Amino acid sequence: MEKLELQQFAGEIVGLLTKGTVLSYKKLAEFVELAGVKGIPQLGGDPERVDVTTLADAKRKYIAGIEDTDNLEFAIVYQTANFTDVHTLVETGVETEFKVVYPDGMAVTFKGVPKFKFSAAEINGALEFTLVIVVSDGPDFAPVV
Repeated sequence: MEKLELQQFAGEIVGLLTKGTVLSYKKLAEFVELAGVKGIPQLGGDPERVDVTTLADAKRKYIAGIEDTDNLEFAIVYQTANFTDVHTLVETGVETEFKVVYPDGMAVTFKGVPKFKFSAAEINGALEFTLVIVVSDGPDFAPVV
């Protein structure tokens, strides 16, 4: 049974709840959802500032340079299956395509080489790990039309 996304039919919305946001990675020809994701980082990047000030200028002048995207760090609750999936991706050491889909259908795709960090274990705490992606291409935003 297909899930009906009522938020898509609401007309003007005052905001969008993050519940239902999904991170997936491309395996062969299709995207596979990564379970247990509890945090999506800020996506996008800031352009570098390029100084174009001349000796005749009274104030500095800049133009936008190349966009610099930071590593993306996704917080994930440890589950045997999801960690095995991430570990397999990391062990291959190859560029992987990822996609974040928000509840309204907006999608962001990017490529990068995945790594992970395992969090500290604490009394009465959930085991977590962080999927770190060194972005090599993107992110590319596909707004809902």
